[in-house]
Amino acid sequence: MSIAASQTASAVQSVRPTRIRHVVLWLTVAVYMITYMDRTAIASAIPFIQKEFGISTVTVGWILSSFSCGHALFQVPGGWLGDRLGPRRALTAIVCWWSFFTAMTAMSWNAVSMVLTRFLFGVGEAGAFPIATRSLSRWILPSERGYAQGVTHAGSRLGASLTPPLVVALTVAYGWRSPFFVFAAIGIAWAVVWFFYYRDTPSEHSSVNQAELSIIHDAIGKRSGTTRSVPWRAILACRTLWIMSAMYFCYGYCINVYLAWFPSYLSDHRGFSMKQMGLYASLPLLCGTVGDLCGGWFSDLWFKNTGNLRTARRAVGSAGFLIAATGIIPSALTDNPYMSVLFSCVAVFGLELTVGVSWALPLDIGAEYAGSVSAVMNTCGNTGAAVSPVVMGYMAHSYGWNQPFLLAASLCVVAAVLYMRIDATRHVAFAELS
Repeated sequence: MSIAASQTASAVQSVRPTRIRHVVLWLTVAVYMITYMDRTAIASAIPFIQKEFGISTVTVGWILSSFSCGHALFQVPGGWLGDRLGPRRALTAIVCWWSFFTAMTAMSWNAVSMVLTRFLFGVGEAGAFPIATRSLSRWILPSERGYAQGVTHAGSRLGASLTPPLVVALTVAYGWRSPFFVFAAIGIAWAVVWFFYYRDTPSEHSSVNQAELSIIHDAIGKRSGTTRSVPWRAILACRTLWIMSAMYFCYGYCINVYLAWFPSYLSDHRGFSMKQMGLYASLPLLCGTVGDLCGGWFSDLWFKNTGNLRTARRAVGSAGFLIAATGIIPSALTDNPYMSVLFSCVAVFGLELTVGVSWALPLDIGAEYAGSVSAVMNTCGNTGAAVSPVVMGYMAHSYGWNQPFLLAASLCVVAAVLYMRIDATRHVAFAELS
């Protein structure tokens, strides 16, 4: 190395690195919050909507499912859009799209119009998590990925936990349509900030100094902002991806029990008033926020201390699903409504303990194609989420509320077994049909 080069390297090392990647992370946390505020607002508004439209529990199930149908069908196109256009343009566009249909939810006049609006809303939100995952793939270090995915999903659950009391308060004051207009405006404001601040690669961002660039490039390599064809043959041949996807189907089914139906369950089956429902429906999701933070952090800590990425991902994910199963069963069977909420808090904490780890997996195995890899996984997760409200609506109508929860507990056990077969070191680039 020449003297000049040595002096340059020393100068770079002496400069304190900027932390623009952390600002990018917190902007991503904000959009995750917005996605769940927008999608879960309807769950708390359903008792008011059901009364105004005069619709049955089964019809409500189809309304709640319509979002997940659109969400599931457009996961892969959404991930592809992020990989092709880059997260800056793609995420700006889809946030504007779904914010428009969030507002349009308030303009619905019957069950059919609401099903169509919620489906188109789901189409827009479908690309959110895959594209956001792609947006982090060129910024976040491998040793920070579990934490990063944990904190982003913690943001989504925090948004979901804040939504019931906000929706109830706005609805009591201004009618059930008002929350949808408020949440739509928040989404548009975020899209403007994202477009003007975010860049698809760290080297394109004027505020990133050379010291931070060196940290990022040393950890994940220097990647250009140019787009390339997505290697779908290699992605779809990856056995690990399909085990991840089956696991995430189980997760999607189970979490949507709490996102879509829990407020109605508390008011219809557990006898809580509307104001009580707004409070108690938020508690499990607050516990889920803690689970998101703990799962990703603990997995990264395990990896740093042992260097064993496969076990670090497997152990935390499997344990989370087993905790969820042990919470769901007594929450359904107890006669005490407050104990039911308490056990539901345990269940959602366990479910969310798995999420940061699950979303670190596409970054682990997919690298710069993490958007497309996560889209496949999330398609299966949202298929489970789409099935969940309909199945639960029919089961609750025909057999009572206990059976749907016991089914969810069974799926948690299946997911725990699947997690122990996931290999985070099996990269898409080396996929084999074995």
